[in-house]
Amino acid sequence: MPMLEDMPTSETLVGNELEVITGYKMPAKQRTWLDQNGWKYHRNRAGHPVVGRAYARLKMAGITPTKGTAKETWSMDLSKVS
Repeated sequence: MPMLEDMPTSETLVGNELEVITGYKMPAKQRTWLDQNGWKYHRNRAGHPVVGRAYARLKMAGITPTKGTAKETWSMDLSKVS
């Protein structure tokens, strides 16, 4: 069981996480892999791909992330409140 201190704290993938996913160290090769596999990412000033952690988790689970994926739709039921 992972310890709390082992849990990632960054909102984006860090270190070698993109290397593990793509199989490439070079940012250009990582971007090519991400493009070919339909991943969305941003480039930082150095040209490195930046991938959101929540987005990556959804993609790795086989879920196609959309703008509304993370939204939970609900409404308050006030019918029993007097």
